[in-house]
Amino acid sequence: MSRKLFGTDGVRGRANTYPMTAEMALRLGAAAGRYFRRDGRNGHRVVIGKDTRLSGYMLENALTAGLTSTGMNVLLLGPVPTPAVGFLTRSMRADVGIMISASHNPAADNGIKFFGPDGFKLSDEAEAEIERIATGEITPAQPENIGRAKRIDDGRGRYVEYAKTTFPTGQRLDGLKVVVDCANGAAYRAAPDVLWELGAEVIPVGVEPDGTNINAGVGSTHPEACAAAVLKHGADLGISLDGDADRVAIIDETGRLADGDQIMALLAGRWADEGRLKGGALVATVMSNLGLERYLQGRGLRLERTKVGDRYVVERMRGQGFNLGGEQSGHIVMTDYATTGDGLIAGLQFLAAMADSGQPASRLISQFDPVPQMLKNVRYAAGADPLSAEAVKAVIAEAERRLSGSGRVLIRKSGTEPLIRVMAEAEDEAILREVVDGIVAAVERAA
Repeated sequence: MSRKLFGTDGVRGRANTYPMTAEMALRLGAAAGRYFRRDGRNGHRVVIGKDTRLSGYMLENALTAGLTSTGMNVLLLGPVPTPAVGFLTRSMRADVGIMISASHNPAADNGIKFFGPDGFKLSDEAEAEIERIATGEITPAQPENIGRAKRIDDGRGRYVEYAKTTFPTGQRLDGLKVVVDCANGAAYRAAPDVLWELGAEVIPVGVEPDGTNINAGVGSTHPEACAAAVLKHGADLGISLDGDADRVAIIDETGRLADGDQIMALLAGRWADEGRLKGGALVATVMSNLGLERYLQGRGLRLERTKVGDRYVVERMRGQGFNLGGEQSGHIVMTDYATTGDGLIAGLQFLAAMADSGQPASRLISQFDPVPQMLKNVRYAAGADPLSAEAVKAVIAEAERRLSGSGRVLIRKSGTEPLIRVMAEAEDEAILREVVDGIVAAVERAA
């Protein structure tokens, strides 16, 4: 069955607009409850976390109603990072975990992500089945089998303690000054706590959520806020998280930014040297820079590419036994530590590299020279399909011909927004601009 509600990362949209309505959240909760309670037994449990969006209250209550109506017992975690939900789903022996978040999107958006009992995001097939149940008649539980709901006070604390265990034993952050930008999001308490308890002097940014300011001028989509704080306070490192803390941007002591590709290159090289990189490969998406691929080849390592979405990275990692992967956007997946991207733990691994090497961040964030890359987004109206236009196809074909052997073109629809993403890489920046601008213009005319 094809999925219409679910995108590349759960169900997402503008709050109080289909599909992010209380009614649909209730149906999704009931459908998930029916899917995971197929044996009819009582005692099944689900953990629900959320970020700091105002609409999280509405969706949390609606999901709880739907889940309990089909006999699931609900444990409410409150604001916690997305990776904490994956960890706690498995740790607390829940049958399903749910994160209410639209990640790096503005506060007016929200989303619902599902995790299975192993702590990993659900497969496409499982999501399709939940969607099928949600769009049909859902059988409720008998009155005596209705589930219960309660708040869990120590969920964040459990995650904090676990995150600390991923830092090398015996090492401390004493003497390091670290800026951590929490995007006014889900990690606004957990991330500063972890860094401080490991010994760092912590400069917190984006830790005053009010329900409407998540990702607003702060976080990994606005790393300039973290960079400014690093320079102002003379910090050794900046760690900039997104709204649900599953992605990260690293800023060195000079204010320079490292994206996910550079972080993955650093970790892949270190883990290979230590004999920890399973399969001699790093898993990344088609968006990762050609420079990363060339760097890995020079180290005798491989780059395994997947389609866009950290879930697909994880599927390849699990299917072939790899333990490091991620996305250029800053999702860093380390299955030795987490079931999904974890921005905080990735930041800790970068700090461990600094501590081990004795080198400043500025010596570690540039592992390779990236091939010039340009990405532009074109918004289109619902129901439109500009990529099917013959004029657009012709422009794309010509661009591919021009870059053959010296670069590449990647055109795709976003899985979370009505956007066409136009990306190209080429050694010649003038040609790169011409190619991207030409495709964008063609798509805009068709859209």
